[in-house]
Amino acid sequence: MTANDNPPYNPNQDARNGMGRYVRTPEKAAEDAAIADHWAQGSHSYTETAKHFGISKWAAMSAVRRAVREVVQEAGEEALRVHLDRMEYLFAKATEVIEADHVIVSHGRIVVGDDGNPLRDHAPVIAAINSARQCLESVQSLTGMKKPAKVEHSGGVTYQLVGVDPQDLA
Repeated sequence: MTANDNPPYNPNQDARNGMGRYVRTPEKAAEDAAIADHWAQGSHSYTETAKHFGISKWAAMSAVRRAVREVVQEAGEEALRVHLDRMEYLFAKATEVIEADHVIVSHGRIVVGDDGNPLRDHAPVIAAINSARQCLESVQSLTGMKKPAKVEHSGGVTYQLVGVDPQDLA
């Protein structure tokens, strides 16, 4: 290669974020999907797939891996969305129970107090509060809000020998 020759153009060179890191583009995702589809037909090896697309065998393997990861991630995101919708529904139902009036019933009759008013039953409210709390904890776990805080520590450690004369160590 002489000084006047330009190196081959990297089509992904422009796909960088503000930090200079490569970002995934829709074009690259479509290319990876096409490579994975070609390889998945069963009769093509990574080498044959690479030759078909004009890339290296390792680039073909990476493209298939990225395509599979995206499919799994999309399916996982959909499952997460469905699960979060269910948790939201359960939380709403628990809130309805909490806000409703509950009276104590014994042997099919409403129990009344000395003043003639029905006695309030707090057990359904307490059960609904526990259910609502469990829903919130599930949402926190699913969305990563329960991850432990990352603690960074810097500095050194000093060891001190107690009961030993430093002169004896020399």
